[in-house]
Amino acid sequence: MDQVEIAEQSSPPLPPGPIDGTPSTASAPLTAPAREMAPARAMVEASFVFALGRVEPQFPSLALEKEFAQATGRAETAGQTDRQTLHSVLADRASRYLARQICWVFTIEGLETYILAPRDPADFELLIEAVRPGPRTTDVDVVIGVRGPIAPPEACNGLMVPLVAFDQLYSFDRDELINAIPRPDELAEDEDEQFRATAEELFNRIMQITDNAGATDEHRALNYLAVRYPAIYARTAEAHRAESALTAVEVRPSRLSGTRKIVDVIFSYTHRHTDVTDKYFVRVDVTEEFPFLVTKLSPYYTRT
Repeated sequence: MDQVEIAEQSSPPLPPGPIDGTPSTASAPLTAPAREMAPARAMVEASFVFALGRVEPQFPSLALEKEFAQATGRAETAGQTDRQTLHSVLADRASRYLARQICWVFTIEGLETYILAPRDPADFELLIEAVRPGPRTTDVDVVIGVRGPIAPPEACNGLMVPLVAFDQLYSFDRDELINAIPRPDELAEDEDEQFRATAEELFNRIMQITDNAGATDEHRALNYLAVRYPAIYARTAEAHRAESALTAVEVRPSRLSGTRKIVDVIFSYTHRHTDVTDKYFVRVDVTEEFPFLVTKLSPYYTRT
């Protein structure tokens, strides 16, 4: 099967899984990393992030690592694994000061990509929940926020990646997401397993697109569709059923763009025997922090 590619161009001036939520609006004092983000939020052209990856806690200093070890000694951790111990200590309200000091790193495809900071200190709870007691390779975290400057070396033990002040963070298991996607009415019950396999393949391919850090308009639109719009999975399953392969995914500035940034996400399906290609597209508004659907998935015709 041909590899999915994304044609990136600069944009002009119902969730299928357990991923619902609303952005935090509380005006509580900002944490130290979030204070560094304040100038970024004041910029007219903010740099938004909608990324899929994993949250991993790291100790920014030897002193904090030793303090965590002392807190662990005071906790009841008999029989727990190291990861279970980490989760239980951070989840303890008496140890919440550790969560505020830990460096929360967001990794994408195993690469350290961002350092996270909640805009609302109450959202440290979301970071702690992202530290699963029993992590699996299918764990996925979604972060939505504003990208700021590169973190100073002292912020996270020398790690220099962009800071992200997040407004929404939620976690789910990839298999749970795939199983929650409604099967198209056109597919029989005995085709359910094949539909899930198709959905899983498409989700993985979107996550593995080169340099998809969820920071460009194109990648934000793709990531939004991957976790919020089940119709792309249904369309791909119907194409597979008709002996067509998903051969390309392109993201282009929409002709509807004006005062708002709107992109067309185009899915190309090529018949495996005739090489005839059918295209479908969906429009996504990526003007602000939270993308949203403009038009539903429909046939795409090349304008001449």
